[in-house]
Amino acid sequence: MKLKQIPKTDLDYVEIYARKLKENSKFFKQQKKLIESQLKSSSQLAKQKFPKENFKITMRNHLKKIGVLKA
Repeated sequence: MKLKQIPKTDLDYVEIYARKLKENSKFFKQQKKLIESQLKSSSQLAKQKFPKENFKITMRNHLKKIGVLKA
């Protein structure tokens, strides 16, 4: 893949990648597959780590503890 411009910031890389996703459906399908795989893995890991009873409450408390959610 030859670039027309040299990326200088992280946002430049994001914009270039977004354009490539739009131009080529293979990239989009590959990215979608990767995201779905990550979601499935995260879900399985969370289900193993936290008990089924009170799952939502336990998960929210954990996410607050690690700083993902505001307390």
